[in-house]
Amino acid sequence: MTPRNFFARGLSILGHPALLMPLAVVGSALVQGAPPQVVRVAAAACGVVAISVGVYSMLQVRAGRWEHVDASAPNERGQLHRLLLLLLFGMPGLLWWMGQPRVLVVGLAITGGVVAVARQLRRWLKVSLHAAFAAFAAGLLWPNLPVAVACTLLAVGVAWSRRVLGRHSWDEVLVGLLLGAVAGLVFHGLAR
Repeated sequence: MTPRNFFARGLSILGHPALLMPLAVVGSALVQGAPPQVVRVAAAACGVVAISVGVYSMLQVRAGRWEHVDASAPNERGQLHRLLLLLLFGMPGLLWWMGQPRVLVVGLAITGGVVAVARQLRRWLKVSLHAAFAAFAAGLLWPNLPVAVACTLLAVGVAWSRRVLGRHSWDEVLVGLLLGAVAGLVFHGLAR
């Protein structure tokens, strides 16, 4: 493995949605001054989604149905999208039913919306969800400027890494970054 690919792989892992989004959601809750109980619920909800996706992906690879946990083949991505949509629209419904704050419900629903848009675009391109969620994480961390800027730089690095690793084309990572940025704007427009 070349140093460039090693660095790209590290960025891709660091910016993996299952790792980055729970951290961004908890960070956002802390930046917004959320009570500790809300931070714990946010962390638990994201943890359930991330762990569910991770376990499902590993089981698919172990059973020989997927080549890699990245779910790059069209049939693999279709299965992953269905699971993500179930989790990312089911979890906000559960949180709403439990009377949790609107910001948590809206944030998770928008995350599901990112996946739904990527699924709709699948006929034309394979949107990079790594790039989309990295850009969305930067939006969640706004208005903490230093943290949001650092996360934006990470999002650009993640997009670059996905291209270098051959998982996506430039169009796919750019659309992912744009989709994530729009999700961040929608979040701030609806969560208040």
